[in-house]
Amino acid sequence: MEAFLISTGIVALAEMGDKTQLLALLLAARFSKPWPIVMGILVATIANHAMAGALGAWVTTLIGPQALRLILGASFLLMAAWMLIPDKLEDDDEGRSPSLGVFGTTVLVFFLAEMGDKTQIATVMLAARYDAYLYVVAGTTLGMMLANVPVVWLGERVTRLVPLRVVHIVSAVIFAVLGVMALLIPA
Repeated sequence: MEAFLISTGIVALAEMGDKTQLLALLLAARFSKPWPIVMGILVATIANHAMAGALGAWVTTLIGPQALRLILGASFLLMAAWMLIPDKLEDDDEGRSPSLGVFGTTVLVFFLAEMGDKTQIATVMLAARYDAYLYVVAGTTLGMMLANVPVVWLGERVTRLVPLRVVHIVSAVIFAVLGVMALLIPA
């Protein structure tokens, strides 16, 4: 039970203000369908955190911390630029779901965004620390849900008042700051 509670608390705190929490807000703003988004976050998190314990240690032996830091920094900067590019759903297809549907899109983008994220790394470390793999995965998943579900529900209401373009610009700035920090500040 200790592994579960510690895993939940650490990941819930680590997720506050994280890029995946920002992604949850953007998905809520874009699609206005909270249930498929929440379920997509749950599925993506379970899949990602279940793999983190097994794959995370292996990947970190292949890629040094310096290379990983550079890759993450560049990824954040690319995401910042991408946030500023309006896509067809906003311009032409308002109200239509993407080809994967809201649930499928959420699973895919959330799973990918969580790769190399601090909560994924925390999951790897917690799984190594405790001999309770299922409790760690369950705890880290609950922590992610505690941090992201309110953002999906409240984010939808906030975006009714704030234009989506403003959300994109603020998101781009946050991603750019994270990218610069990752590149300039050693881990």
